[in-house]
Amino acid sequence: MPDLTDPVEERLARFRAERLLPALYRERVPLEVSAWEAPGEPVPFAEAVDAGFSRFTPFEVGSAYGPAWATTWFRATGTVPDGWDDVEGTAVEVVVDLGFSDTEPGFQAEGLVWTAAGQILKAVEPMNQAVPLDAASPARSGAQVEVLVEAASNPHVLEHMTFVPTHLGSRDTAGGEPLYQLRRLELGLRDVAVWELDRDLFTLAGLLLELPPETQRRAEVRDALDRVVDVVDPQDVSGTAAAGRELLRTVLDKPAHASAHQLYAVGHAHIDSAWLWPVRETIRKVARTFANVCDLIEREEQFVFAASSAQQYAWLQEHYPDLFERVRGHVRAGRFVPVGGMWVESDTNLPGGEALARQFVLGKGFFSSELGVDTQEVWLPDSFGYSGALPQIMAAAGAKWFLTQKISWNDSNVMPHSTFRWEGIDGTQVFTHFPPVDTYNSELSAAELARAEHNFTEKAVANRSLVPFGHGDGGGGPTREMIAAARRTASLEGSPSVRLASPVEFFTDAQAELPDAPVWSGELYLEFHRGTYTSQARTKRGNRRSEHLLREAELWAATAAVRTGAAYPYEALQAAWRTVCLQQFHDILPGTSISWVYADAEAGYARVAASTGEVIDDALRALLGSGTSTASANAGPYAVDGVPALAVTALPTPFGPVEAQPDGDGFVLENDLVRVRVDANGLITSILDLVAERELVPEGRAAGLLQLHRDVPNRWDAWDIDRTYQRTTTDLVEAVSVEVVEGGALRVERRFGDSSLVQTISLAPDAARIDLGFTVDWHERQKLLKLAFPLDVHADHASSEIQFGHLDRPTHANTSWDSARFETVAHRWVHVGEPGYGVAVSNDSTYGHDITRKSAGVRGSTTNVRLSLLRAPLFPDPDADQGEHVLNVSVAVGAGIPEAVAEGYRRNLPLRVVEGVGVEPVEPLVTVDSPAIVVEAVKLAEDGSGDVVVRLYEAYGSRARGRLTAGFDVTGVVETDLLERPVDAAGLRAVEGPVAELELRPFQICTLRLSR
Repeated sequence: MPDLTDPVEERLARFRAERLLPALYRERVPLEVSAWEAPGEPVPFAEAVDAGFSRFTPFEVGSAYGPAWATTWFRATGTVPDGWDDVEGTAVEVVVDLGFSDTEPGFQAEGLVWTAAGQILKAVEPMNQAVPLDAASPARSGAQVEVLVEAASNPHVLEHMTFVPTHLGSRDTAGGEPLYQLRRLELGLRDVAVWELDRDLFTLAGLLLELPPETQRRAEVRDALDRVVDVVDPQDVSGTAAAGRELLRTVLDKPAHASAHQLYAVGHAHIDSAWLWPVRETIRKVARTFANVCDLIEREEQFVFAASSAQQYAWLQEHYPDLFERVRGHVRAGRFVPVGGMWVESDTNLPGGEALARQFVLGKGFFSSELGVDTQEVWLPDSFGYSGALPQIMAAAGAKWFLTQKISWNDSNVMPHSTFRWEGIDGTQVFTHFPPVDTYNSELSAAELARAEHNFTEKAVANRSLVPFGHGDGGGGPTREMIAAARRTASLEGSPSVRLASPVEFFTDAQAELPDAPVWSGELYLEFHRGTYTSQARTKRGNRRSEHLLREAELWAATAAVRTGAAYPYEALQAAWRTVCLQQFHDILPGTSISWVYADAEAGYARVAASTGEVIDDALRALLGSGTSTASANAGPYAVDGVPALAVTALPTPFGPVEAQPDGDGFVLENDLVRVRVDANGLITSILDLVAERELVPEGRAAGLLQLHRDVPNRWDAWDIDRTYQRTTTDLVEAVSVEVVEGGALRVERRFGDSSLVQTISLAPDAARIDLGFTVDWHERQKLLKLAFPLDVHADHASSEIQFGHLDRPTHANTSWDSARFETVAHRWVHVGEPGYGVAVSNDSTYGHDITRKSAGVRGSTTNVRLSLLRAPLFPDPDADQGEHVLNVSVAVGAGIPEAVAEGYRRNLPLRVVEGVGVEPVEPLVTVDSPAIVVEAVKLAEDGSGDVVVRLYEAYGSRARGRLTAGFDVTGVVETDLLERPVDAAGLRAVEGPVAELELRPFQICTLRLSR
């Protein structure tokens, strides 16, 4: 078969590899190198040089260094050779190669370069190895050069994308052998003309491959590239590079067509706040990346850089204050642009409503107070799907625009829009853009620019898109080479036109160009990474528990402050929220990071539990005083067991437990509302609603059935659940023992594989509710454990709780979009029903579900509700989820949406028992007379004024009117946004004394500020 490779392409590739790149530096001279490996964790610059370099020992370039996760400080000294500063068209640079591979900056060794005086110059990484010398480190002939390189020998966990188990994710198991070899640490005299020629070739060679064949433009570009190889003398590349550039000028200077797609190029560096590295390394990645950006801003006019995540700026402020001030200066000048408005680039499926709101309260609050910026755009390029509640939350935080890219990863359906209005569950719409370049790590190559133009879906009515460029995921950011590419394609025939710009410029122009943008309604479901609803169950439980502990802590602390004058613990609460919000980052909470990250996360949740526990205890004892009584505190929005919502009373007299009774070869549990039959293997064979006279378990089926599946995704272990898991199912039907235990519950013990579990089954004495508890000692590998409830209910959709409301999803698979949602996310409850009857299944720590309807023959259809309890992926954490887990699930019989909402709160906010206190009840700070209007948070205002802030929402999906009554003297009530700034009233109709009249549309959030 003939070789169809274009000979010009081959010739050009060899020309660049053998002639051009070796000539980038006219001369190189080695520097004298010494080194010191910091023991243990990284140390600050001052500590590294504290002994006057006495700990540094001579180090030979070419030698190995750096065990996994270690830090090696290299000190390089030398003299700029005579005559270097007299060579026109050159630049003196320190050139560093820490043992880089040619690709993937941010996933291997990285270095931060300092002057001997402790000033950060910039970073060095695989695609960014040069450190220009200027006034901070003089480049004059004879000048002494001294720099220090803080080299991080981070292991390449993702090397070759093999997704096999790795020992590198923990310092304890990573080993002590050196990973890298210092290949270069020298002075180089860069030939600017040769470098510029190389950039010309990058742009034109890439363009050649994108131009249609047999066109005049392609022919002239091909001819110019062919002839440049002849013009540049291999014996004198430096002397003939300018001639080569002049030859190419004829094709580079031809302007773009008027109809060319317009790309707004925004500098960017997506930095995962933890992923294949721990949080402590992210702090250094931020410093390295921001240093690179500052250096580039100071050298390149018009370049604008956008960075999200207030947490990352806060780290910089704490650990690198001088660099933070440098960044602050560029922020003031509009060149370094904070975006996103969130504390981190959070997952949006799993955080609760108030937690997602606090992402903006913390993020926008930091940007405003520390940088003087009120961000307008929400920037989440890499989260794994986007909740239908997000548009309202974004708008309530004062944001106008939304950007993401990840939906392009869909495995089944292509999103029909690049630019559109996204409508949330309450009807709020936000102007949204999916960069059609299909990456947030663009290099501004011709292939990427062409892809952006090709993928842009609104071509008939618009012509603008945004391209985020810069090395990301592991950071690094834009390079001078990328800026050069942008300048060459500002107006170039055959290419989209590229404009260096800010996000605000793009969104302003795009919205003006497309005022009647198409609308997408509901969640932005990612048809991929469905395993993120379940992986790392301990972290998910820690998040759920922390969110509810913070609700309790703020409620009781605010109540104590108003009722007793106790000090409100602002700092403790903010620190806890910062931890929770950090750990909601889109690779931590979804369960897709290395084991080190999860060890840190568990420690973080333990700190949150300890600090909030102290706040709660202090507040309740301040309210109740000391004594010999026992009280019961209800932090939930609904009364529980006789205790009013948001109040404290004497411990209620409990109902007697329902005792399980032997029944044939099984057992029965029964109260006035429900009769439950359990067979000899601990399987629920009957749930009879005695009020409706209706059996819920289909004949021959079992509810509360545990099912084990093989779970081996094609690629992304911790991320994905592939549909193929459904082909292998093992029903765990055999029990080791089934017995009645104290309190009347049934205790079922099961063993399977290398694992075991204890399950309890109990019936509430006064409610139509079955409670199931699980303690699982889990030691499976690549398995998925599900809990199934087949129900004799004909449900055409399932309602799943999300933030500040719920989402209805079909139980059928009529379309490819329906079929792709074979695993979905829900928070505290799901509900299935038919007109007039339903069932709610609630949980205390589970997020992944699949809910399907299957034919039952002549009896109609059965709705199968399944919860995904545990997974066991091997990458990136080979020990993910191994060990003990505690989970709880409840089934509410004959329940509608109102009962489902109440059950979700009851399951997650149990009554808190406080011993050794007085007996006087504590009335709630606020009461609401409509059960559809839920109090989600009660706290004191962020500004320290002492005002009480109450966040409410409509929970049933219908319009609701109600009255909020304050239980304290109120001087005024205003409606605010999430940041507690007054807004035009949308839910607040009228105020009379302590009473606020409310009218909320379905799922509307309403924040009220009560002055006192």
